[in-house]
Amino acid sequence: MHLQKNAQAAFLVNGAPRRFAGDPRTTLLDFLRDGLRLTGTKKGCDHGQCGACTVIANGRRINSCLSLAVMHDGDAITTIEGIGAPGSLSPLQRAFVTHDGYQCGYCTPGQICSATALAEEIRAGWASAASDDLLDPLIDDEEIRERMSGNICRCGAYPNIVDALAEVLETER
Repeated sequence: MHLQKNAQAAFLVNGAPRRFAGDPRTTLLDFLRDGLRLTGTKKGCDHGQCGACTVIANGRRINSCLSLAVMHDGDAITTIEGIGAPGSLSPLQRAFVTHDGYQCGYCTPGQICSATALAEEIRAGWASAASDDLLDPLIDDEEIRERMSGNICRCGAYPNIVDALAEVLETER
C-alpha cells in the first residue's frame, strides 16, 4: 500500500484562510491544536464518544477527533475561538456563564460549539429522535438533552447547560 507522504487542504478556520500540508493521517483535532495552536478544542476520549473535540464544519457539528484534516478541503471550520472571545462573548457563552453551565470547563468549548450548531438546526426546523412532531418540534428540556447527548460533562453540569440553552433558544423565538 502506498501512503502519500504529504497531503494538502485549504479551508477557512474561524473565517481566516488556512492551509494544511502534512501527514494524511492527521486528525482535524490535532491540526487545530498542534498546527494552528487553537487549543480551545479539547482532546478527550479520542474515540468520538465524549464531544470535547466538537467543532462546526460547514454549519454542522462534528467530532474533530474522528475527522482527518485533509477531508475538509474547501470547508469552513468554526472552533470555540471563532464563536466569541473574552470581552465579546456570544449570547450562548454569556448564558453558560449566567447559568454556571460549566464547572471544570474542560468540556465547555465542545458543549458551546455543539449548542451553537444545535440552535442553527432548530432554526432550520430539524427534528431529533426525541421530537414528537417532525414538522414543528417542541423545544423543551427533553429535546435539548437529546440533541446535546453527544457531549459529556463529567462534572454533571447538565441542568445548568440545559437552562443556558433554553434561555438562548427562548430569546430567539
